[in-house]
Amino acid sequence: MTTIVEQPSGGMTSRPKSRTWGVVRLQFTNKQTFVWVPVVVLGGVWLITLIIYWIVSPSGANSPMYSGGSQAPLWYFAVVGAQAMNLTFYFSQAMSLTRREFYLGSLLAAGISAVGISLVFVALGLIKQATDGYGINGYFAYLPWIWEGGPLAAGTIYFVLTMLWFVLGFWFAIVKNRFGSLIVAVSLIGIALVLVAGAAWVSFNRAWPEVWMRLVDAQAIGLACWALGLTVVFALGSYLTLRRLTS
Repeated sequence: MTTIVEQPSGGMTSRPKSRTWGVVRLQFTNKQTFVWVPVVVLGGVWLITLIIYWIVSPSGANSPMYSGGSQAPLWYFAVVGAQAMNLTFYFSQAMSLTRREFYLGSLLAAGISAVGISLVFVALGLIKQATDGYGINGYFAYLPWIWEGGPLAAGTIYFVLTMLWFVLGFWFAIVKNRFGSLIVAVSLIGIALVLVAGAAWVSFNRAWPEVWMRLVDAQAIGLACWALGLTVVFALGSYLTLRRLTS
């Protein structure tokens, strides 16, 4: 008597794609990390900036006022990246998720949050245009250099910069878990020394006018392309480091 065993289609070793989306849901379980704290940082810095503008602006002043406060939410995504790694990685391993699934899901979660923040930036920029700088010629999310390509280009730039900071924070968190805090501190000092050395070289050669001219010629969307390239390189580096991280 012959028994025929029917093999299930699709193979037994394949993993459903929903496992990666499961990581996205896992990351968004703590909405403070990916949603509320970035919103509070952005809204708080925006409100404080406008209050300062209203205080220092004389009545009827026409000179534009600029602030670097809009960079704060972007920098905070380095913290988001570190928290996304530290708070959920070992839990994901206990759930038998692979490092690849965890990594892709974390990037997708960051991408969703970055899209949201970018849309808020674009909305604030449109409000600035509609109100002529909030009635006091103040600039925050709208910077002419970034918006010269329109709202879509500006949103793309904000998105790329947000993802760049996330990947950096994510990578440093992986390095800390694998090699310890000392290596992270040494790495940060090394990066700072390289930047200082580069600035010193430019200063000694009196090349700052040429550097600024190149930045202006590159335009914001061109620099965003460079930032996107760095993001891809850092993302690859962080994934390779994550693969060697022991659980």
